[in-house]
Amino acid sequence: MYPNLYYAFQDLFGIELPFLKVVQTFGFFVAMAFLAAAYVLTTELKRRERLGLMQGVKEKQLVGKPATPLELIGVGLVWFIFGYKIFGLFSINATNQDTAYVDFLLSSKGNLLGGIALGGLMAFLRYNSKKKEAAGGTKESEVMIMPHQRVPDFTVLAAIVGFIGAKIFHNLENFGEFLSDPMGSLFSRGGFTFYGGLILASYVIIRYAKKRKISTRHLIDSAAPALMLAYAVGRMGCHFSGDGDWGIYNSAYVTDVKGTVVEVPKAEFQSALEKNKDFFLHQYQSFDNVPHASFAKPDALGFLPDWFFAYSYPHNVINEGAPIPGCEGQYCSVLPIPVFPTPLYEIITCMLMFILLMALRKKITTPGVMFGFYLILVGIERFFVELIRVNTKYEFLPLQPTQAELISLGMVIGGTLFIIYCKKRYQKELAS
Repeated sequence: MYPNLYYAFQDLFGIELPFLKVVQTFGFFVAMAFLAAAYVLTTELKRRERLGLMQGVKEKQLVGKPATPLELIGVGLVWFIFGYKIFGLFSINATNQDTAYVDFLLSSKGNLLGGIALGGLMAFLRYNSKKKEAAGGTKESEVMIMPHQRVPDFTVLAAIVGFIGAKIFHNLENFGEFLSDPMGSLFSRGGFTFYGGLILASYVIIRYAKKRKISTRHLIDSAAPALMLAYAVGRMGCHFSGDGDWGIYNSAYVTDVKGTVVEVPKAEFQSALEKNKDFFLHQYQSFDNVPHASFAKPDALGFLPDWFFAYSYPHNVINEGAPIPGCEGQYCSVLPIPVFPTPLYEIITCMLMFILLMALRKKITTPGVMFGFYLILVGIERFFVELIRVNTKYEFLPLQPTQAELISLGMVIGGTLFIIYCKKRYQKELAS
């Protein structure tokens, strides 16, 4: 596993760049997910614009206005903070650099001269650029803003609101942990629920689009493949960092002293529990509560590696498991019994679904149906992966479902009803 990009570069390229320890693997892939989704969404919106399905809106803009003092202060301040922290990274000299780089980012430490230099430079460049624009005089003009030009706004809204929604839904799902430590739960670096981010971000973006007179149904249809790709890329962050978002234990395997998964008889599962009782009893209070299922690799799938069915997540970012012998540093834990690598299954499944949605986007012509189909696909995918995934169950409800199972079921039903609604509405629009 790669808790941050330092470990990835060290393992893949043999290069040690300590400052990369500040770039967390999960955060890196989340950023890549937003960029990938923005690219796909922009491409699809442009295609629909060319077909005449989506139109732009004229807006009045003031051209040639010189930079205001407040604008220059804002630009300078943003780049000052960036330079203050980036240049300050080179001054870190700590024994445990794994924590030193992250702690540095969250502290008030930095390089004052670096911050002033970068902030001053960027403020001057903005001033100079605005001065050249103002040379021809200030004038008001009408500019046509096309839907694809709103993608940066959508991306920023999705990032901010999605983060808040993901936090809220995670704490609702783990309400007991939230009550025991509200501030720690709200401001921890971990603990996010995808559906929470999706639901809240979708609501805010649709409200924003309506105010900008953007066709909601065409917008969400365009977003369907982008959202599927973003989810797949985001799950890469979960898998490669080992953030704990994995499946239940596969009791057909155990982890040896080297961190390699080894297939064993069923009786060995109990022995592995006893051998690592401090870890399992701390986690589950009783061996009977340890979630597991036995599934050895079938002969027909012999070409696949064992870790496809059972993975021990060595050096995981949350430090869960037993100590790795001879390992030094912050991330030295491995799961003593491997788990089903559910993030890997979701990456593969969602990538295939993304390809499917891209193939169908030109064939499905009824506005809204594409998004309804997306809801059905992602709901089915998440519902079935929940069957082998570690998650909090609602024990007071019949069948003890998880939050994700309930939302998945709602998405499948909602997607189906939405498709029916969109088809009926489209027929009425054609008839009128």
